[in-house]
Amino acid sequence: MAEAKYNEDSIKSLDWKEHIRLRPGMYIGKLGDGSSQDDGIYVMLKEVMDNSIDEFVMGAGKQIDITINNGEVTVRDYGRGIPLGKVVDVVSKINTGAKYDSEAFKKSVGLNGVGTKAVNALASYFKVSSVREGKMKTVEFCRGEITKDSKLADSKEPAGTLVSFIPDDRIFPKCQYLNEYVERMVRNYAYLNTGLTLHFNGTIYKSENGLKDLLQENLSGEILYPIIHLRGHDIELALTHSFAQYGEEYYSFVNGQHTTQGGTHQAAFREAVVKTVREFYKKDFEAVDVRTSIIAAISIKVQEPIFESQTKTKLGSQDIGPSGPSIKTFIGDFIKMQLDNYLHKNTEVAQILLTKITQSERERKELSGIQKLARDRAKKSSLHNKKLRDCRQHYTDKADRRLETTLFICEGDSASGSLTKTRDVNTQAVFSLKGKPLNAFGLTKKIVYENEEFNLLQAALDIEESLENLRYNNVVLATDADVDGMHIRLLLLTFFLQFFPDLVKNGHVYILQTPLFRVRNKKETIYCYSDEERQRAIAKVGAKPEITRFKGLGEISPDEFKHFIGKDIRLDPVIIGKEGSIGEILSYYMGKNTQERQDFIIDNLKIEKDLVEEAEV
Repeated sequence: MAEAKYNEDSIKSLDWKEHIRLRPGMYIGKLGDGSSQDDGIYVMLKEVMDNSIDEFVMGAGKQIDITINNGEVTVRDYGRGIPLGKVVDVVSKINTGAKYDSEAFKKSVGLNGVGTKAVNALASYFKVSSVREGKMKTVEFCRGEITKDSKLADSKEPAGTLVSFIPDDRIFPKCQYLNEYVERMVRNYAYLNTGLTLHFNGTIYKSENGLKDLLQENLSGEILYPIIHLRGHDIELALTHSFAQYGEEYYSFVNGQHTTQGGTHQAAFREAVVKTVREFYKKDFEAVDVRTSIIAAISIKVQEPIFESQTKTKLGSQDIGPSGPSIKTFIGDFIKMQLDNYLHKNTEVAQILLTKITQSERERKELSGIQKLARDRAKKSSLHNKKLRDCRQHYTDKADRRLETTLFICEGDSASGSLTKTRDVNTQAVFSLKGKPLNAFGLTKKIVYENEEFNLLQAALDIEESLENLRYNNVVLATDADVDGMHIRLLLLTFFLQFFPDLVKNGHVYILQTPLFRVRNKKETIYCYSDEERQRAIAKVGAKPEITRFKGLGEISPDEFKHFIGKDIRLDPVIIGKEGSIGEILSYYMGKNTQERQDFIIDNLKIEKDLVEEAEV
């Protein structure tokens, strides 16, 4: 084999847009199709939004308008507007911007001058308009190249900046914005910036109480005591404990950036709460007993934040300022003083919290024996567990967590066999269920350890202690598209929502779409995911096609399965809506057979004759 030449010709220099397009993951994380809340198209929106938010933080403009229509995103703020002579540079020259001047943007989230340029380079259409002092400058781009550079013109528009873009379908094929994810992003911006009004596709978002509103909006059920809301210079926090929820739930932010993977500030918060509670009650509680069922949000502002990747989802270690205290000290001191004062002033809340901690301690001790047996069983099973076909790499292997790893949970050995033969052994694992899992609604955490299948699934995911240990970024429910498959999905979702709600809330759980039909002739094969797709496929392939109806995953051969779990995989994210709390949802669908549920089923029941008539119409 000839040795590859390595000389002057091997060294290549790419201009800014070529490098971004060649290595987009360096700038916006994973690409995706919009089904995951951290897919690249949402990072692109966030990068543009952050600039408008920074204007508000600096006291310029109190309104931001966001519209998404047919894949085109428009963000309009009413800040100072980009200096008219620098409009092109700001969106197309790396390391160009005002945020290097700490006086102009003291506590901004975007400091490296890359964000908007990355959006420009990865957009098939990009437009920026700036209005200042009665003048407007507009420039349009295509994949980073200027296509239209308008001359300076008079304008009666209010001052500010407008950015429109369409993600490039060469980079993001078949991508689509989900309104639920964008709405969540916009709500967070409102909670973190009291006094700011955001308009998204005609709906107004505004918050008067900051993180208290965020917690109130995201509560899954009943809480033990009113939300504790504390504010200080460059820090805000809110916390309470859930009545029935297990685990810990956190929303953490740095300079308005949602740090979904936590970091230094979140770790400092968790530690400071435990330390303050121990000192207040003068008892050496176990940390897990203090934090069990806690729901909390923390937001801090720091100069020149250091994130662990360009996507800014985890804060690294650093000081508040060049000579300021460490983040750990800053947060610790604030909580020690403010939370301690609150508990002294609110003795009823202090008593409720003490009762909760004592109850958690008692439950933990009752569980300790069975936990040890379950862990030993899981450890022993992991050596020869035929139910888990693990992969070589895991979500926790990478510091910045760009690696996409998936656990498929499927019903029976037949489906798992096809998946196992087809999967990517590096990043895709398969967990096979014995049959229908237990309905976990209303059960205590004890059942997770007593039920072997639940315990093995918990061990496979490694989420017993914390979601930070999650071994697979995507947990995919791969069940048949029939009544039994739907029931198994509900039972698995009940298990996750009952004991690990953060797994669902943080966008890690999906439903695998698999084809219902195969339509083919001698020249072409088309897989269809709905009856509408089947009709189109029949029209396309012509007369007398062969039509196969897949009743279960086990009927799909490994050769065919590779088309459905590779680059063209179709995943439906499981999203918790705002219609009701998790407790109410589970009670309705998985609780006792209430009259309300019976009435709903009767009112919506369709017999086979009705379905046939609808299909013929």
